[in-house]
Formats: sequence, structure tokens, C-alpha cells
Amino acid sequence: MATYRKALPQLSGDVFLTDGGIETTLIFHEGLELPYFAAFDLLKTPAGEAALRNYFSTYAALAKQYGVGCILESATWRANADWGAKLGYTPETLAEVNRRAVAMLQEVRQSYETAQTPIIISGCIGPRGDGYNPVDFMTATTAENYHAPQVMAFRDAGADLVTAITMTYVDEAIGIARAAKALGVPVVLSFTVEIDGKLPSGQTLRQAIEQVDAATDRAPVYYMINCAHPTHFADVLEPDASWVARIHGLRANASTKSHAELDEAEELDEGDPDELARQYGDLRNRLPQLNVLGGCCGTNHRHVEAIFQTVLAA
Repeated sequence: MATYRKALPQLSGDVFLTDGGIETTLIFHEGLELPYFAAFDLLKTPAGEAALRNYFSTYAALAKQYGVGCILESATWRANADWGAKLGYTPETLAEVNRRAVAMLQEVRQSYETAQTPIIISGCIGPRGDGYNPVDFMTATTAENYHAPQVMAFRDAGADLVTAITMTYVDEAIGIARAAKALGVPVVLSFTVEIDGKLPSGQTLRQAIEQVDAATDRAPVYYMINCAHPTHFADVLEPDASWVARIHGLRANASTKSHAELDEAEELDEGDPDELARQYGDLRNRLPQLNVLGGCCGTNHRHVEAIFQTVLAA
């Protein structure tokens, strides 16, 4: 049963911690194999599930240490029909693994949640295709039908909300928002951008957010930006713009490299955690509504801790 679905604590404006780059952490720091970047596939073995549990427990413990809320994002960015089929999952086994991913986070919540650290569980939805370079573009209706089974699995498992991470074009985002709205689950949309601050599809963030809001009657409870460095998008965020006020979360990359450069990189670029933290602090000074803070590719608990040390000291 969902704990916070009817009243999401992060909407209060309090600062909430979320995790870093799960796939890059598991691959480069834990030495694990993630075919197709599919972290959810680890759930098929006890050792893999233990690695995921340890990963999420690290962030839950960090939130508890700093006395802030925590949003745990399920390890299901790749757990949709196309990527699941590549790994041998059927629709039935895929639904089951999505439910198991949420159940594991519920167990982590039981171990770490306090009155000062509410832990919200989000079912993570990734793009149908490549997270950097969209090739096949769905209509909003096709996207709604495609992503609805994963939203349904999260709803039935008791997730508090769903979050679509690394959205590269607007029609897929609209479809996910409509699917979540139809199934009665709060939805957050997180767009990624290139070094020019635009989506990989070429749209501006403003165009994307305004188009989704118009097409869904403002279904997303808020928006986020992920899988890009702050230097790629800071200049396009106008403090007094109404569309910018809809952005409440950041999950930035550690690296300043472009998506194309990251695709070709053979080593992990972890950037400078302290510099990244200062950039988060600068953005929060300009945009105080930014209250859901974590990381993406190349970041780990060190980056997230540095961010919270900076933000909470301000």
C-alpha cells in the first residue's frame, strides 16, 4: 500500500535527497555487469539484490544523517518491454521484477525512515529507446499505451509516485504523464538536455514543459532535469519564468562532457564533487524551489553528500 501517494512530502518545499548515478556506480565502483545498463536485472540473484539494497541503503542513511527527506528511485530505468525483451523477460516476468524493485525499497524504508527523514518511493521509468539519442519517436498515444504496464506494476506494488527519467522528446513524456494520470499515480517528468540546454530532440526546455502541461492539464506534479551538467542548462533557467517554477529537481552529471563524448568514454569521469556542490548551491540561490537534489552519471554518495553539505549550510 502506498504511504505518501495522496500527499507527497516533497511538495512542502523542504529539501529532499535522492540518489546518484546508480548504473555508473554499480559498474565502475562495484565491478558489476549491467547488460544494456539494466540495473533491475540484478534482482534475479541474491547477490545482485544485496548490491542494490546496499546501494539504496547508503543514500537512506545519508538522508537520515543530515535530517532530510529521501526519495528512493527504483532500479527500473530499463525495465520496459523493449529492453526487457533483450534480456529475456516476458511481460509477466517484467511486471514482477518492477513490483519486486518497489518491494525492496519498502524494506529499506522500514529500516531507515524517521519523522525527520520521510522516505518516498518512486517507480523509475526510462525512455523506450536510447537515453541520449532518440531515433524512433512515438506519438503520445503510443507512448501512453507502451508505458502503462510499468506504471500499473508500480501502482499495484505501492509506489508513492512514478518518475520518468531522461526524457529526450516531448511526446513520450506526454504519454507517460497521461498513463500515470489515468491510473491515479502522481507523476514527475525529468528531461535531459544537450550542452546547449535543449532536449536531444532540439526543443527548448521551455517548449517541452509548456507543451506537456498544455497536453495533460498540468498532470506532472513537478519537473526535473537530469543527465546533464549544470553548465549545460544553468543559463536557460530564468528565475522569474513561470515554466522554470515548475522545475523542482536536479540530478546532474558529474562530467561536463556532452552525451556523445560520454558515449565514447572508456573511463568514468567523476568531475569535482565540491565544484558540483557549489553549482547546485548557486542554482538554489537563484531558484529556491529546487528541493529534490541528487545526481546522475558519474556521481555517487560523495557528490550527493557534498551537495547537501553546501545546500544545508546556506
